[in-house]
Amino acid sequence: MSRVAKNPIVVPSGVEINLTNDTISIKGPLGTLTQSLVSQVSITHAEGHLQVVNTNESHEAQAMSGTTRALLANMVLGVTKGFERRLTLVGVGYRAQAQGKMLNLTLGFSHPVEHLMPDGIKVETPTQTEIVIKGMDKQVVGQVAADVRAYRKPEPYKGKGVRYADEVVVRKETKKK
Repeated sequence: MSRVAKNPIVVPSGVEINLTNDTISIKGPLGTLTQSLVSQVSITHAEGHLQVVNTNESHEAQAMSGTTRALLANMVLGVTKGFERRLTLVGVGYRAQAQGKMLNLTLGFSHPVEHLMPDGIKVETPTQTEIVIKGMDKQVVGQVAADVRAYRKPEPYKGKGVRYADEVVVRKETKKK
């Protein structure tokens, strides 16, 4: 069994676990998340803990037990607290504005960029150069943040573009003759 899968997942009060043969559904204050399970692992739910166990000792089963445990821990955290990614716009005239499920971006193109948020994702713009993407599914929040960043990645000479709030852009020196 993987080292990650040996740790049990603590299920806080107010979170309901519905376990069937091939799916698990976790319901909390923020919503419900469902994950399909692989046949190499089994999940036991007892006394406020979830435990992931291998069904056989193959290398693939060990890998999937750790992966499944990490996914379930993220689901429990997502339905209780949620996840967020912060983006920062760096550049003259770069602006963002949230209007419901639409994020309007001005990124120096000849046209404005409009990004529609998927279901379960909320977007906020505390200032014109900050974007906060929130949701309960960690994978979807990260993918939306990556999609928004892909419109104008930070360039290495001036550092202009859309970057994660904690991202460090390594700057290059310009060419000299």
